[in-house]
Amino acid sequence: MLEPGDPAPAVSAQNQHGETVSPDFEEPTVVYFYPKDFTGGCTIEANDFQDTLPEFQEAGITVYGVSMDDVETHADFAEEEGVTFDLLADPDGDVAEAFGVDTSEGYTDRVTFTVAGGEVAGVYDPALADPEGHAEEVLRDLRGE
Repeated sequence: MLEPGDPAPAVSAQNQHGETVSPDFEEPTVVYFYPKDFTGGCTIEANDFQDTLPEFQEAGITVYGVSMDDVETHADFAEEEGVTFDLLADPDGDVAEAFGVDTSEGYTDRVTFTVAGGEVAGVYDPALADPEGHAEEVLRDLRGE
């Protein structure tokens, strides 16, 4: 798994709208990997990031959620949960592999990366904690609070 100081990988994937997205990791970015749409912890985490999205945007930070679900499943999940940031479909695990995230169980581990200036700035393992409040923790750290 990538660690702070490692170069951010060049990745691209389709979002829930079927548009190909290639994140600009020179800019402050959050990439959070989660196991599966429509599951308890993943829904809490998505809602948490959505609830704090205006604060991320105000700080100039882009948020991406990534799982191995397909575009259609992401579209259904985003619509049902009101998610407006990009959910990247990674059915083959290519984006996860680029970040060194385990997919051996057929889904990604829950892990969050912050990226800026072309390199990984931070790595969070919310699997060790409650997904609720995770977005706020990441935002506080990015703001240096």
